[in-house]
Amino acid sequence: MSSSAASGPASGTARAARSGGLNATVFHIPVCPFSQRLEILLQLKGRPDAVRFERVDITRPRSSELLALSGGSSKLPLMRLEDGTVLRESLVILRYLEMALPELPVARQDARAHALENLLVCEEGRLGDAGYRYVMNQDPARREELRLALLAVYARLDEALRQHNPDGLWLFDSFGWAETVFTPLLQRFWFLSYYEGFELPTDPAYARVRRWQDACRAHPAAHQVSEEEIVKLYHDYARGAGNGALLPGRERSSFVFEPDWRSRPWPPRDKWGPAPTDAALGLLT
Repeated sequence: MSSSAASGPASGTARAARSGGLNATVFHIPVCPFSQRLEILLQLKGRPDAVRFERVDITRPRSSELLALSGGSSKLPLMRLEDGTVLRESLVILRYLEMALPELPVARQDARAHALENLLVCEEGRLGDAGYRYVMNQDPARREELRLALLAVYARLDEALRQHNPDGLWLFDSFGWAETVFTPLLQRFWFLSYYEGFELPTDPAYARVRRWQDACRAHPAAHQVSEEEIVKLYHDYARGAGNGALLPGRERSSFVFEPDWRSRPWPPRDKWGPAPTDAALGLLT
């Protein structure tokens, strides 16, 4: 994340677009997987500064200026173009950036191959929903049910990857459109490993998707976040409080900008044990 000063309808900082950029601003929540998709795409194109990224503090109410841009919606990211046009939904913004920066295309140019990419992308909502329901679950009796629901989505991904590139790493021959969409979710699921002990089974039925997941997480274009950062910032999700909501007895969310996550201790792995305090999580300034 940039540390340069900024002004505008969101709190936080903005990264200025370099000369020759699109003169557009993306308002986003730090470590949001849907915003990271855009950063990965720009990195793959060699244009990481083609747009400005302005951070929004999820732990505070949206500013009136930002709500005016979004039509009252709190959903992010959104992109404001030079002419004032506002684009919502990460996949819509992703497609805009792909077309507005046509050099070094990330999506397949062949119609059939691109259709297959998009067919796989149809699973991204199911994967995200299953993973987030699992980590936010507060009923121990449902843990196995939710684990199996997530594995069912992984099984569908494994089948698609085997069909189109059984011996490779990616859907096709390189990190592309589908990987750009899925990688942020696959990285967020580090919180499942930490808080739920979830790992893909060693069963050969998951071998292909496991290879894909490992390669996606490690790709150089996807180093905007780390496992430590995900585990620390998403701690409150594991306790059932998403989107900056406060848990009982707490005054600060794990998503606060300060103290910086690097200075905080690792949270307790046991999401079912006694709830840690703000002080124990290193959230006091």
